[in-house]
Amino acid sequence: MDRGVGAAARLPGSDRKDLAIQALAGSGTVSDLAARHGVSRKFIYRQTHKAVAALDDAFLSATPDHEVLFELAVTKAWLHQVIVGLTLICRSSYRGVVEFLRDLLGVPVSLGSVHHVLQSATRQASAINHDQDLSGIRVGLHDEIFQGATPVLAGVDAQSTYCYLLAAERHRDADTWGVHLLDAAQQGLDPDYTIADAGQGLRAGQRAAWGDTPCHGDVFHIQRQCEGLANTLSRLAKGATSRRQKLRAQDRPHRPRGSRRRACHPAGACAADRDPGAWVVSRHPNAHPVAAP
Repeated sequence: MDRGVGAAARLPGSDRKDLAIQALAGSGTVSDLAARHGVSRKFIYRQTHKAVAALDDAFLSATPDHEVLFELAVTKAWLHQVIVGLTLICRSSYRGVVEFLRDLLGVPVSLGSVHHVLQSATRQASAINHDQDLSGIRVGLHDEIFQGATPVLAGVDAQSTYCYLLAAERHRDADTWGVHLLDAAQQGLDPDYTIADAGQGLRAGQRAAWGDTPCHGDVFHIQRQCEGLANTLSRLAKGATSRRQKLRAQDRPHRPRGSRRRACHPAGACAADRDPGAWVVSRHPNAHPVAAP
């Protein structure tokens, strides 16, 4: 039975409402409110849940689920926006776009059509990107990523993470990097320094395009290599520890717990009985016992 059930039963509805309001407002802890009104904490929680349910019902939309909220004119341009949005915002695959348009809109679209729409959007985005002012970029991050076997040259502003270079090319040599960096320089890109890995083509292309602009090394690759080395050494150490423990277990002869090995005299009298200091010292089960002096 709840503590204070008698007081709770006698509490009028207006007081219960005020109690729930105080709990929702956080004017006091549940324990303090319960002690002040002589009711249990469980009763306070019940009134609070009722108040929350009442507020939800009051603010929920009264619009029926099947009422038309608005009408949308579906055009080919709008469908192209949906395809681009599903791919870039929802990270959908080509087949996911096809299924969405087919199942929800009843529009049959092929994989080739999806690819064509995305390529067209890419060309439009490239034209917009070429008009951007890159003079505000002070630190550039350069790297080479791969789409399958195709290298993609990438450049990102370290402060804003704005991607000012993303070009799929057949090669990633110095000439290819230099051409793209020269194009970016025409848009005002003149960073104080860049950060990149040890790629020879990347660094040679930057030297050819930007001269003495420093290119600092990144820490990702060295951290990754050191982590791999540390993991390998850790596994080797664990393996060596396990082998050592097994060898020690094999090297240790089995004897009752608490017993001591003592060198016994041929006549039957143990040396330890005659001389307490004559305990046996043995380093290997096959070694001859040697009496301590």
